[in-house]
Amino acid sequence: MTSDSTTSVVLDVRVIPRASKSQIAGTREDALLVRVCAPPVDGAANDELIRLLADTLDVPKRNVTVIGGESSRTKRVRITGRTAEDIHQRLSAYRSPQA
Repeated sequence: MTSDSTTSVVLDVRVIPRASKSQIAGTREDALLVRVCAPPVDGAANDELIRLLADTLDVPKRNVTVIGGESSRTKRVRITGRTAEDIHQRLSAYRSPQA
């Protein structure tokens, strides 16, 4: 997670499409692991990723933007309207424990 400013954060996200349900599933290789039920067709998986992150972080969908990797499973997502501390706190329950 990198912070562009006090209210803009960029997350590295690893997306697994066509899951049985959409959920944050921990971390993998320093990226947030997100399973989405949508297929990777016509941006459906990206739309579901944006919806899930917006709901989880309690921000409007317009504040969540895929800025890199739109057609890849590894993405960079910008979140605006929340501080890095707030996002870290909200996602800490989903982080995989360190070995």
